[in-house]
Amino acid sequence: MTGNEAIARGAYEGGVTVGTAYPGTPSTEIMETLARYPEVDCNWSTNEKTALETAIGASMAGARVLVAMKHVGVNVAADPLMTLSYTGVGGGLVLVSADDPGMHSSQNEQDNRHYARFAKIPLLEPADSEEARDFVMAGLALSEKYDTPVMLRTTTRISHSRSTLVPGKRQGKEVVGFQKNPAKYVMLPGFARQRHPLVEKRLLDLGTEAEVSPLNRIEEGTKEVGVICSGVAYQYAREALPEASFLKLGFSYPLPEKLVRRFAAQVKEILVIEELDPFIEEQLLAMNLEVPVRGKEIFGLLGELGTEIIREKFLGQKLQLIQGNDKIPGRPPVMCPGCSHRGVFYTLRRLKVNVTGDIGCYTLGALKPLQAIDSCICMGASIGTSLGMVRADPSAAGKTVAVIGDSTFLHSGITALLDAVYNRAPITALILDNGITAMTGHQQHPGTGLNLKGEEAPAVDLEKLCLSLGVRRVTVVDAFDLKRVKAVIKEELAATEPSVIIARRPCIFLLSSFDEPLYVDEELCNGCKACLALGCPALSFKDDKARINPTICTGCGLCEQLCRFDAIKFSAERAGE
Repeated sequence: MTGNEAIARGAYEGGVTVGTAYPGTPSTEIMETLARYPEVDCNWSTNEKTALETAIGASMAGARVLVAMKHVGVNVAADPLMTLSYTGVGGGLVLVSADDPGMHSSQNEQDNRHYARFAKIPLLEPADSEEARDFVMAGLALSEKYDTPVMLRTTTRISHSRSTLVPGKRQGKEVVGFQKNPAKYVMLPGFARQRHPLVEKRLLDLGTEAEVSPLNRIEEGTKEVGVICSGVAYQYAREALPEASFLKLGFSYPLPEKLVRRFAAQVKEILVIEELDPFIEEQLLAMNLEVPVRGKEIFGLLGELGTEIIREKFLGQKLQLIQGNDKIPGRPPVMCPGCSHRGVFYTLRRLKVNVTGDIGCYTLGALKPLQAIDSCICMGASIGTSLGMVRADPSAAGKTVAVIGDSTFLHSGITALLDAVYNRAPITALILDNGITAMTGHQQHPGTGLNLKGEEAPAVDLEKLCLSLGVRRVTVVDAFDLKRVKAVIKEELAATEPSVIIARRPCIFLLSSFDEPLYVDEELCNGCKACLALGCPALSFKDDKARINPTICTGCGLCEQLCRFDAIKFSAERAGE
């Protein structure tokens, strides 16, 4: 199983009855897998905050709960998380934070281990799929024993790599229902003051638990160097330094201080191998151990580690790489053939406007040849960023467009649009409505009409939603009609009040069939390359002529609209339609 599948298996075997999440790589497959178990009620939430709040309610009702999100999603959920540490739980609650060292699909590589220390909750870090399954069950038990949420922190390599495990049986747990207890669950200042001392005592008790936990273990080897590590770094270090002694931390916060001191007494030097921040190393240095402690001075703070990196940085064994061919062209990521976003970004670039972007497939619009996005901060930030630009520089109103996808708009763009309306800001928001959460693998959202299990659900009407927020100018355009898209953008940029444009076309992968591919009439093509400005993978240039690859062309017709010489044509059948 992959690590994500194993986490879902652990939730199932651990008696979880409610699962919540917002899709985000590398965590997405956890809830998709868990939803396949009929005993578990799973849902996609509108965002990570509502996912955690739903999980809190289920826990209060006595259910065991798993809530999953990527690392930056915990930022969104941090508000309820911090107070959840005070209230504690009813049924066991495990929060999965899937971190992304190296930023394979994220806007930053923050180290969410700090959240466990910030919230004063236990942190578990599995090193393979079997541990991912086992640690979920251990986390549920810890959660109920110590009345605390538990963070299970994975990384991309744990989430997506595979290792073996033997499935076990499901443990049943009765859901007793909600028991009224205002002093525990109503965090008025007076009650919160009573809960805070319990949080501090719990942290001490968890530290004692970590000392004897089977999730932490010493593996004896040479006494020259002792390695302390957790998570996937253990796998890299074990392979690179097979003779070393190891303290493997699966229950990594609170740090088991006595166990650390016992381990340190057995070796001449401590080597801390961890990705990103010196989370463990700093705590060891604060302990003033009697042996040297090294870590980040060797391995650095950035990106992923690996067996080769450890060998090179610590042992001086540099990997000999085969030299590549410098003439091989680069292959930057691009939007798919037939992507409904491509024509919109082509138009925005031609209009030479400022574009505040957002998180999704459409962020690729920042890359060549489109180069039409000027900022990308976080989910939902495009509208708020545009609002700030207009407030700081009123002249920006006629040349700034906020671009946001349908799923992202529902996640966290609504409040920003309401802010713009409330503050009478003449911004233009462009919602790219492709009918799905595409970037993470085509998950449903409140606007699609289906839920996580594929059941029918009410679909949000984006036009009516925007009107209800007080936006008086709402226009829907066909994302493939370039002339109309251009005309509407220019019209709304000239408006003196907030406006919304909804560019609508389904994601190409939602279609069961494609239109006939277009072709190039070589006699009419003069090699101007205007069509190549779209950045479509189906288009190429050879022998001074444009070429269309019929195996991947979806027949969207964007290139045909750009050709001033009528060299790009529809098939005879489509031309006669």
